[in-house]
This record gives sequence, structure tokens and C-alpha cells, in this order.
Amino acid sequence: MSEIICTTRMLNKDQKQNVSKGSNAIQAGGNVTVTRTGLTYSEVRDVALDVFRANFYKLAGVAKETAKARAEEITELFLSKLQKEHPAGLEKTYDPDFQYALFTVQKEYARNGDKDLGDLLVDLLVDRSKHEQRNILQIVLNESLSTAPKLTENQLSVLAMIFLFKYTQNYGVVNHKKLGEYFDMFVNPFASKVVKNIACYQHLEFSGCGSIRLNALKLESILGQTYQGQFIKGFDKDKITERGVTIGLNSRFFMPSLNDKSKIQVRALNKESLEKDFEKFGITPEDRAKIIRLFDEGKMNDNEIKEKSIEIRPYMARLFETWSESEMKNFWLTSVGIAIGHANIKRLVGEFANLSIWIN
Repeated sequence: MSEIICTTRMLNKDQKQNVSKGSNAIQAGGNVTVTRTGLTYSEVRDVALDVFRANFYKLAGVAKETAKARAEEITELFLSKLQKEHPAGLEKTYDPDFQYALFTVQKEYARNGDKDLGDLLVDLLVDRSKHEQRNILQIVLNESLSTAPKLTENQLSVLAMIFLFKYTQNYGVVNHKKLGEYFDMFVNPFASKVVKNIACYQHLEFSGCGSIRLNALKLESILGQTYQGQFIKGFDKDKITERGVTIGLNSRFFMPSLNDKSKIQVRALNKESLEKDFEKFGITPEDRAKIIRLFDEGKMNDNEIKEKSIEIRPYMARLFETWSESEMKNFWLTSVGIAIGHANIKRLVGEFANLSIWIN
């Protein structure tokens, strides 16, 4: 591990004082009580840039000026976002571990100046500032700050897509219009950037972002499980009576089929949400089993799910192809991979669920 010089300010108990510019000297014969009123933005900025100047290796000429300008740029971007999202985090400026994380961001951005990487690192660092004590999430975020700069844009996109489909679900996807909007917001920015070559996944594995396993999971199977209600062919309403469902054609559990208006389907996002509704409305075990069977019987097969997704958004064809012909289907994320995938989505879409849902 490289050595880092941390910037600190403290009161000297000796009555002889050396006071630097911008500091306050307090001297008395008796006890003195000092109440800190909090750091100003400019004070935090000065300390943050001191961290960079004290630690970054010496460059000459244009390279030195470029690095300095990039460090100032990323520092301003970070402090502005921190002040907006978590102003209490400004008080962490004098924490050595936080200074190390900050310097990692400054150093990596000063080296390459990649705007997308800069935004990603800022999001990770802001998340890092929200954790007061050393815990698993703080450790993972520290590691992510060091790992993300080692990855290409393609690899970052791969992590985003694997994280999105294998580890999340959107409860707002209630019809095909909403499914299309979901694809537009969370998939379209990355779909054209994912790649098939094995070297991509080998490097992700080497970097500690995940592992290639034998248990493959097709994208169409994931969609069919997570958003099953979007991929139902429907059935005749007479089946409800034939199967002996005692609640009848209850609108809480049945609706016109999204894929065939002449038929009906079970009203649910997936089995998990269906079970919650069973509990909420006190449905008997007998009716639960019958409704679940109807839910499964009307489901499209994998090929039909793929075709319907492409019909809704044609650009999904590229993602399906890359997923099936690469290690995406076999790749499972570590905590670091999850943190980077989460941050990469967040930097483009803005608000996203808290990372602590997946890492705690």
C-alpha cells in the first residue's frame, strides 16, 4: 500500500504557538472551552486540495498543470454533489481513511480525465461519505474506488446490466408501456456497449468484480420470472369457475390479458408480489394454489418472452444476443461488482435504491 500524508489541524497544549495562516490562536492562563461551529465549504475544499498536492507524484510542465486542473475539477464536482446529497459528510474531511478515498478519486481522474469515470467515482465517494463507521459497505466502497479505474467502458456496462437483471426488480412495471420505459431508462444507455469477448469477463474476474460459474441464467428466463405478468398469453374466464376458484373473477387478482384482450390473466408482477397480495387480502390456501397454477399455465416460453421484449423495444435484440453468446449468462457479481454496477446505473439515471439493500 502506498503511503498517504493526511492533513490535520489540532490545538497545541504548549503556550508557545505556531499559527498558520487562516488558523485561530487561543491562549489563556486557565481552562479554555472551544466550540466548533462546523466547516465551511471553502475550508473543506482547501483541505481536499491539500490532500492531492501533498500526495500526488511530481509532474513537469503541461502534465503538471493538466493534473492540477483535473484534480480541482473532480474535487469541485464531488463537494458540490456531497453538499447537495449529504452535507454532513463535509465534516469527514479530516478523517484519514476518507482522505485516502478522496485522494484515490483525485489521482485516478488526474491521470486520465475520463468524464464518465469521474462521474462514477464521485457517486461512489459520495456513497462512501454516508457511512460513519468502518463496516462492510464502507470497505466495499473503498475497494470499488480503486477497482473502477481498472475497467473499460464496456466492462462497466456489463456490470451494470448483470446487476440490473440478476439482482434487481422494478415494481413499477405494470404493463407493456411501463416495461418499455424501464428498458429505455435502465437498459438503452448500456445495451450497445456490452461485449462478447472472453477477455472482458476474465479481466472482470481478475479485478475482483465477479466470477464465471457453470450455472448459466438466460436473460429471457430472468425476465419471465421477474416480470412474469408482462408475458402471459391469457386464458378464458370460464377456467376460473372450472378450477373452482371461490373468489371468482375478482378484479384484485384478475384482469384483461396484456397480450390478448379477449382473454384474462392473473393480475401480478410476479409470484413474489402475488404471495404478498394473498396475505393482504386473506386468500385461502386452496384458492392460492389454483391461482398460481393459472398464473404459470398462461406464461409464455423463453423464445416468446424474447420476441415480445424485442417487439416492445427492438434494441433489446442486441442485448439478448450478447447475453446468450458471452459469459454474461454465467457471470455472478461480488460485493465490489455490485457496488460498481449500482454506481454506473445511478450516475446515468439519477435516483436509485440505496446500495445497502444489497450490501449490509
